[in-house]
Amino acid sequence: MKVRIIPEKCIACGLCQTYSALFDYDDEGIVVLANTDAKECPITPDDSDTITAVKSCPTKALTIL
Repeated sequence: MKVRIIPEKCIACGLCQTYSALFDYDDEGIVVLANTDAKECPITPDDSDTITAVKSCPTKALTIL
């Protein structure tokens, strides 16, 4: 499994970082992966915090592949 960020859809609501430390924000408040410039990264099926963050995104700026 991988989580992917679609920054064009992000409205900087802050829910993803509330649920998972995997996410951070750039200078404009748009979601990025913490400590990397990548737009996607692997996750495990038991990473419930990240899965909750993805499911909670109101604009679907986060997806699981």
